[in-house]
Amino acid sequence: MTADEDDALYVLTAVLLTPAQFPSVLGDDYPEACSVLGLEPFAEGYGLVLGQDGAGARWTVATEDVTLVACAVAAWDCGMEYDLSPDERSVTAVLPGWPLAVAVAAPGVPAPHDPPPEPGTEGEWKVLAPPDTREWGPAQRRMGADEIALQWAAWRERIDDAAVFSDADAEAGSGAARPAGEEADGPPGPAASPVQRVMREMRAYLDDPPPPGRVRSAFASGDARTLRCDGPGWSMVARTDDIAFLLLDDEPGEVVPVGRGPGLPTLLSALDGIAVRPAA
Repeated sequence: MTADEDDALYVLTAVLLTPAQFPSVLGDDYPEACSVLGLEPFAEGYGLVLGQDGAGARWTVATEDVTLVACAVAAWDCGMEYDLSPDERSVTAVLPGWPLAVAVAAPGVPAPHDPPPEPGTEGEWKVLAPPDTREWGPAQRRMGADEIALQWAAWRERIDDAAVFSDADAEAGSGAARPAGEEADGPPGPAASPVQRVMREMRAYLDDPPPPGRVRSAFASGDARTLRCDGPGWSMVARTDDIAFLLLDDEPGEVVPVGRGPGLPTLLSALDGIAVRPAA
């Protein structure tokens, strides 16, 4: 989209909104993420284009042309230019504001700001805005898991398997790890209790499949896969050939390592079998 007119859009960035790949900040699963934006959770998904109009106001455009947006994102990731101009016939919704934080702004227009309410919509006018990063909640928990997935090697280097994991922690396949020197208060102990609960909920997904996007699988090195799994109050990121990390709403800012144990490999493999995957 060009900006030849005030009502045109300066495109700043774009993201996919599909069952296999969506901004986790919006929800634990794809239908929940769509609901935040007032969109129907169609299986094909959407592309979200974030930009500014000629007056500098923030807008989010939802387009059904997922392939176009995917090509643009791939090109930008490679440092290439790409003219992202969705056909108006593919546009499903034009929403005020941005659901994600955007660090750049369009040149030559006023600074990014919320658009004013349209006449007659003052009481119903809802502007999208990213979550407040100063507070801990479901959105921040999911964003934390996303960051671990992106920086897996750095987070994995922090874990000393010999010092942290114990046979007691691996009981029932939970493999809950504590910081070195911190003693458990009885098997499995209060520190392991939340982990056991999450493990039970993930196993339940195998018998009662969750909404699309609750379990996602992405490429990792070798034959491994990176799993992202979410549920009420928790997020997990794991590699099928390694350990897992948990983040909990009830433990602000904490990252709980989960050792392999006797049951985790089987559970991760089974979850990978029901996970949605990005299109090749």
